[in-house]
Amino acid sequence: MSLRGWTAHEAAVERLRSSYARIPAGSPVRLAKKTSNLFRPRAATSAPGLDVSGLDGVIAIDAAARTADVQGMCTYEDLVDATLPHGLIPQVVPQLRTITLGGAVTGLGIESTSFRNGLPHESVLEMDVFTGAGEVVTCRPGPDGEHSDLFDAFPNSYGSLGYATRLRIALEPVPAYVALRHVRFDDAGLLAKSIAQIAESGSYDDTRVDGLDGVAFAPGEYYLTLATWTERGGATSDYAGQRVYYKSIQQQETDLLTIYDYLWRWDTDWFWCSGAFGAQHPLVRRVWPRRWRRSDVYHKLLGLDRRFSIADRLDRRAGRALRERVIQDIEVPVDRLPDFLDWFDGAVGMRPVWLCPLVAKRDWPTYPLEPGRLYVNVGFWGTVHVGPEAPEGPRNRAIEGRVHELGGHKSLYSEAFYDRETFDELYDGDNLAAVKGRYDPQDRLTSLYDKAVKRR
Repeated sequence: MSLRGWTAHEAAVERLRSSYARIPAGSPVRLAKKTSNLFRPRAATSAPGLDVSGLDGVIAIDAAARTADVQGMCTYEDLVDATLPHGLIPQVVPQLRTITLGGAVTGLGIESTSFRNGLPHESVLEMDVFTGAGEVVTCRPGPDGEHSDLFDAFPNSYGSLGYATRLRIALEPVPAYVALRHVRFDDAGLLAKSIAQIAESGSYDDTRVDGLDGVAFAPGEYYLTLATWTERGGATSDYAGQRVYYKSIQQQETDLLTIYDYLWRWDTDWFWCSGAFGAQHPLVRRVWPRRWRRSDVYHKLLGLDRRFSIADRLDRRAGRALRERVIQDIEVPVDRLPDFLDWFDGAVGMRPVWLCPLVAKRDWPTYPLEPGRLYVNVGFWGTVHVGPEAPEGPRNRAIEGRVHELGGHKSLYSEAFYDRETFDELYDGDNLAAVKGRYDPQDRLTSLYDKAVKRR
């Protein structure tokens, strides 16, 4: 992959400014893009948006300093293609290829290195943000950092404070391979204690752990996958072919992947969600083109289902109860993980679910996890037959309440139902409003509450 370069970047930013100038005064400002990794409804609009063409690449890599300057619309797939030849990767690489750098920072990305490196925004050294006032400001962290108030509030703001045009991020060195060990647990309490011990020591059975995540397949069947970076090669597994990665966790205790295949091990089958389209059936998989075994392809298929209500029509024809989409990622303190899993089994009953430990390095006001405290992200993505009340989101509302009771938080990439008072309490609404007022005085950008909760 060729680097975009500073001159091309500056030209793309100028096109962005020009597109802002063409939006009528008082009209909402939003990106002119058709694709998204979000799962909450967005209102269709024919109004002009911000031109982000040319803001989807890597500007420069400093291999000696282990940093990269990256445009906000650059996907992690393209970034990894640029950094891996240098033996480097971002400190956190979210699981899906088409997640963008700007999206992972203004939203919340996560992956198996998050137990030691935090979330993607914690490896950002500085960033340029295009604000609702039509200005590009360079933000840096720390008490003396320029525009540090915007830098601090930006994570979890989902475009309500502006859009990142450039991010300078820290990279880490990696070898060619990743050795995996899948460890089964029958007890959720022991699972949680083991996660805590690994996060504290950085090892398991005297073996270094560089990546840590897991899967809860059923009550009493939990696995942690321990990843160790290694230069020791050998026969590697290929989960972009006929085999399905998540099934291998139950089938074998150890595995070896290239670092590239490890980074995208979940993308090929969108964790396990590709099964809804038949892509895991051996006969279908043989004729399903390899290049189409990707999360963005499945996302488009899901969009067609939602557009034409295909699943709902089939359910009605078969006499099945109406479905509620339960697509969420939540974080709870590690010691409350058994409580949440036990409650989730009874109240929702969806399995498998993904488990990913994380530790925030510092306080981030718009997603205030306690710094230094170990949390576990629980990801669940599917539907539940609930009946005529499905449009009201009863399962999603119950999840929000339970997560709040357990001292956790919920990501906002999907549907949310909080009332305004609770939302502001959980996501530091007063500070968010104050920062927005400073950088978007004409209120051109949609507020976070309106984006995440209000139906439009």
